[in-house]
Amino acid sequence: MSAAVALGQRSLREAARSPDAIVPTLFIPIFFLVVNTGQAAKIFPSTSTPFLHGQGYGAFQLPTTLLLAASFGAAALFLVEEIEGGYFDKLRATPIPRVAIVFGRLIAEGAKCVLISAVILLLALPFGIRIASGPLGFLLLIALTAGWGVVFAGFMQLIALKTRSAAATQSGGLVFFPLLFLTPNFVPRDMLTRPMEVAATFNPVTYLMEALRSLILRDFDWAHIWPGFAVVVGLGAVMVWLNVRMIARYD
Repeated sequence: MSAAVALGQRSLREAARSPDAIVPTLFIPIFFLVVNTGQAAKIFPSTSTPFLHGQGYGAFQLPTTLLLAASFGAAALFLVEEIEGGYFDKLRATPIPRVAIVFGRLIAEGAKCVLISAVILLLALPFGIRIASGPLGFLLLIALTAGWGVVFAGFMQLIALKTRSAAATQSGGLVFFPLLFLTPNFVPRDMLTRPMEVAATFNPVTYLMEALRSLILRDFDWAHIWPGFAVVVGLGAVMVWLNVRMIARYD
């Protein structure tokens, strides 16, 4: 575990030297929050829309912002640079567990997502968005968002390890956008058309979004919260296994 922490610290220093990479991670999700809220806030007024639980439409859209911010996967692009520069081969030649190589960048990505999600939530509070589940809910929102960020970054690393190409890795990140929009993004799941409802039900991102939304709009409704954490844990286990397998067969 010490090797993974050391590699994670190195990745954090690497990210700190490229602060310009964090700007899109904050600006683009907040831009979508402002635009989507501006387009639909009058359609769904807080006083007469039951699914808003007395809050504005911005509170309903905030989970989309958090998931989008956690789904940039910049760690995979840094990994491609290491592969192209030969540093990754040096890492594999050292006597450290393969899982440490995987966890090193994921630790850094998790720390970055904690910071970004906390900033977004704090920026949302002055605009009247309340966290109905209180301070503990605030922490759970950050944990769930960061967990998804780690899982997404891990799957992006798989693309990087397989293709060893920055262009292919960056293009692979676009897979998130269909997953994001095949969810109850603008309205609850029971208000979707039947085909869209079926697609959203089979989409794991739906359960993340509903868990985040429940923490923001309601008190602790664990029936909606635990599936989100189950998705992160389940996909995370698959992601780690695939990454370790990919590194073991890298040559």
